[in-house]
Amino acid sequence: MGNQQISPQKTAGIVIKKRLGSSGMEPILFNTFNTIFMIILVTVTLYPFLNTIAVSFNAGNDTIRGGIYLWPRIWTTQNYKAVFVTGTIYDAFWVSVARTVLSTILNIFLTTMLAYTLSRKEYVFRKSITVIFVLTMYFSAGLIPGYFLIKNLHLLNSFWVYVLPSMVSAFNMIVIRTYIGTIPESLLESAKIDGAGDFKIFIRIIFPLCKPVLATVALFVAVGAWNSWFDAFLYTSSRQELSTLQYELMKLLSSTMNSNSNPNVAAGVGMNQNSAQAMVTPLSIRAAVTIVASVPILVVYPFMQKYFVVGLNVGSVKE
Repeated sequence: MGNQQISPQKTAGIVIKKRLGSSGMEPILFNTFNTIFMIILVTVTLYPFLNTIAVSFNAGNDTIRGGIYLWPRIWTTQNYKAVFVTGTIYDAFWVSVARTVLSTILNIFLTTMLAYTLSRKEYVFRKSITVIFVLTMYFSAGLIPGYFLIKNLHLLNSFWVYVLPSMVSAFNMIVIRTYIGTIPESLLESAKIDGAGDFKIFIRIIFPLCKPVLATVALFVAVGAWNSWFDAFLYTSSRQELSTLQYELMKLLSSTMNSNSNPNVAAGVGMNQNSAQAMVTPLSIRAAVTIVASVPILVVYPFMQKYFVVGLNVGSVKE
């Protein structure tokens, strides 16, 4: 029995067991390190936002002392009362909502239509038109010519100045066109054989199949339109009813910082200036303004996230 030979299968099994035994700690160490690293990454990522929330709910005079991290030292809502003390903020909010919704819808529809047109190989001018659009990404006429263009188009002090100039984006067009290029050409040819025209193909096939990239682009457009305030300052500052939320918040922050050389500025009429909780500072107002401006985007983003991740992979893999 001592001379019996071990079969090759048993030998291979022993070798595998030895290897697994020697490396049994590797998955545990990797998972532990990965978990610790992700916790640190999440903490570093969320800390600025959580700190901003804490500062926004902390008394302004106390905020000057510093040392506010993740929890307010003296709770107060006066910073938010200072933001909403005037009725203009509510009208500006609805103007921003209308602007964001219209800009996003028109930009998505028209840019996708342009991208589909320029993706057709049978269109002879697609290369030259693409070059023209790409050049606009590198060269700009400047602020003054742009202002005179808006003036000559009679868009000054008009709501449509927020929407019309942003209806088509060269960058978004390139992103969408790249995604359309991944759609099988045989699918479009079969639709043409069945008698579908270009517009019907665009509505029935291209648009539904482009949902991931359209959701990604829609998020880009919506965030840009929501955060924009400089165009309101340039083109509609003389009409209060056309003021946007970001512009109103910018004016509030600017007035809080410049209204008094003393860093402690009273917020609104009727507040007790001897009470620390009734005082706001530029730092506390800035935190409250940041939260008010970012909440709508934070509400919308979770619904777009699954499309956003897919859309980021556009053009990353070539077959």
